[in-house]
Amino acid sequence: MKVEEMPKCRISSFLAKNGNVEQRWLHVDARDKVLGRLATRIATVLMGKHKPQYTPHVDTGDFVVVTNANKFKLTGNKANEMKYPRYSHYPGGYKEIPFHTVMKRYPERVIETAVRRMLPKNALGRHMLEKLKVYKGEHHPHGAQKPEPMEINC
Repeated sequence: MKVEEMPKCRISSFLAKNGNVEQRWLHVDARDKVLGRLATRIATVLMGKHKPQYTPHVDTGDFVVVTNANKFKLTGNKANEMKYPRYSHYPGGYKEIPFHTVMKRYPERVIETAVRRMLPKNALGRHMLEKLKVYKGEHHPHGAQKPEPMEINC
């Protein structure tokens, strides 16, 4: 008695390769956007989770240019309570800098920090963060890349 063989089906998943990913340039205007919702959307785009070919171990994300970094909003009492920690690696070198001081000196750093904390904590996450370009004013030097406007509803 002969046993019939089942047809062999190969199920394969798509895995993106480093050189085969098309990366676009997107432009976000941070004016009157809530910081957390803005940072979440930017982190998703930097990782590439908005694309169907997302692969966790490959950088499939796009470049993001953020303008008007000093005009975002915070909800609740966060503007008075938020502090940014620093440590100099010397005894007694721990400092907490209030949100208002950071906004006055480096408003770009607030958005970069919020996005950085939402990315993977490894070398790939640091590489993804290099694709984030944040500027305080309306103008940016990336006009040659022709960034497409990205709408964020928040």
